[in-house]
Amino acid sequence: MTPNIRRIAINTGGGDAPGLNAVIRAVVRSSEQRGWEVFGIKDGYDGLFEENGIMRLDRSAVRGITHLGGTIIGTTNRGDPLNWRALDEQGSTILIDRSQEVIDALAAHEIDALIAVGGDGSLSIAQALFEKGLNVIGVPKTIDNDLAATNLTFGFLTAVETATDAIDKLHSTAEAHERVMVVELMGRNAGWIALSAGVAATADVILIPEIPYEMERVCDKIQERYAEGRNFAIVVVAEGAFPVRGEPLFQRQGGGKQHLGGIGALIAEGIAEHTGQETRHLVLGHLQRGGGPNAQDRLLALRFGAAAVDLVATGRFGCMVALDPPDVLAVPLAEAIAETKNVPLNSDILKTARALGTCMGD
Repeated sequence: MTPNIRRIAINTGGGDAPGLNAVIRAVVRSSEQRGWEVFGIKDGYDGLFEENGIMRLDRSAVRGITHLGGTIIGTTNRGDPLNWRALDEQGSTILIDRSQEVIDALAAHEIDALIAVGGDGSLSIAQALFEKGLNVIGVPKTIDNDLAATNLTFGFLTAVETATDAIDKLHSTAEAHERVMVVELMGRNAGWIALSAGVAATADVILIPEIPYEMERVCDKIQERYAEGRNFAIVVVAEGAFPVRGEPLFQRQGGGKQHLGGIGALIAEGIAEHTGQETRHLVLGHLQRGGGPNAQDRLLALRFGAAAVDLVATGRFGCMVALDPPDVLAVPLAEAIAETKNVPLNSDILKTARALGTCMGD
């Protein structure tokens, strides 16, 4: 049965990605074509617990934002309503479930459906809210491209382009100083960015989480290049890469939380120690998230936003829009969050890297 929709809401959760604003614009414009009102929840779900945390989104609010990076409604990766951080009477931090408050707040604002834009964490929250009776549609967003139910997530191709451009620039400075340059890219559990950018930018070594590396193999490749008279080398490493019989490297940051990071410095140190070659490392970090989306990510984000509104109109709640080239389809949220999309060991891109003589650390 076609639902009676008058008002919908949209939020963006988790890390930002190029294309979020394009999704928001597509949702607003598509909804207005149907006579619906659209509201943006600020900073994930946080806005539901704050005064003035919900903003009206109309045509004027989304004019000219398709090409902009970031998100006009804000985002956060700390506002999980299922595990909300609070203080007990003794002042100790505890986790509480505020999901019913989310549902009640949306009902109080007469919101008929929610479009949740995010990665695996945000979509897991969306699935939990759907199971509690909320009308939810998911839109996949992660620069890591690690959601198995969709061929692509918007933001990924822009991140790869940014990383490739950075690695291209490292070639000239590495060659000028006859150095080994190690660049650490994002990639928590999946090495899509590092592999794609590394191959595109002709890196000599690419290390990804799916293939535990042997430091000896990496150093052999470096020595081989120098022996051939190529007195520089480019090493690309995903932040989640780890050695054989080892584990990913975490660093403690502000607030005591642990975050992936530091593997690039460790690899650089190992190369310098074992080869004697001058080595430098660079962490590209949040540059991969920043800036506006390229044309492909803009188009995909706009398609996802329009498709999400169509799913609301047809009452297909509990689903996520997904790219199955050439079409955008609906897949159950439960299926979308069931597994991570890692780089297959028989991946064509991986085969290409090996065919070009790239060392994968194994």
